[in-house]
Formats: sequence, structure tokens, C-alpha cells
Amino acid sequence: MSKLKPEKIIVSKSKDVLKLIYKSKREITLTAEYLRVFSPSAEVRGHRSSDYILQVGKRNVVILDVKTVGLYAIQIVFDDGHDSGIYSWDYLVSLRENYDKNWNSYLRQLKNENKSRLPDIQILKIK
Repeated sequence: MSKLKPEKIIVSKSKDVLKLIYKSKREITLTAEYLRVFSPSAEVRGHRSSDYILQVGKRNVVILDVKTVGLYAIQIVFDDGHDSGIYSWDYLVSLRENYDKNWNSYLRQLKNENKSRLPDIQILKIK
């Protein structure tokens, strides 16, 4: 069993934040959007790095449910229907530790592809 297993998992009332609380009193807070965009599922990540699908329009996504998967992970159900990501305790800690790098890379990708975090937004690049 991972020493990174939280003691408590709390979903905010607004369902847009997941908080992990550890015995050491350490807390990790991750937004639903960030968790959805960086889902470890094959649907998002693919089976090879070339299969990666940029997630767009996820700004307002919320968490509908969190289920434990054995003693090593959770499965998060999002309101956009995505529910196939299995988030190991190690992966959740990694998401927090690499937040700045991950998020900045994601924002650059959106900009480079003229996509938006907001649903139903189309960005046109005029040359």
C-alpha cells in the first residue's frame, strides 16, 4: 500500500475542487478541470504519446462522484460523462507536484491550436 494514500477525500460543495488530506495533515487541492484535463485514461492519454487528445472546453466541468479502486486509487466521474480515469495515489501527488509545468504546457497547447478552456468557444486566428 502506498504511503501516499490519503486519510480523507473531500469534494467541495461546488463540486469543482478535490481535496486530499493525509495523516501528516498535508493537504493537496486539485481542481476538477485540472483533473479532467490530465485524466490518466486511455481515452485522453492514448496507448502511445502520439495518441494524446487535447482536452478543450473543460473549464466548467464538475465532479459527480469519486469511487475508490482497491487500496491504490480513485476513479472520478465528471459531469461531461468522462469516468474512465483511474487516479493512483502516486499520480495524484505527481499532479500536484508538477502542477505549474503541466498547466503552463496545457495552456500553450490550447493557444497553439486556437482552442479554449471554455465550452462552445471558437477562436479564429486572422492572418
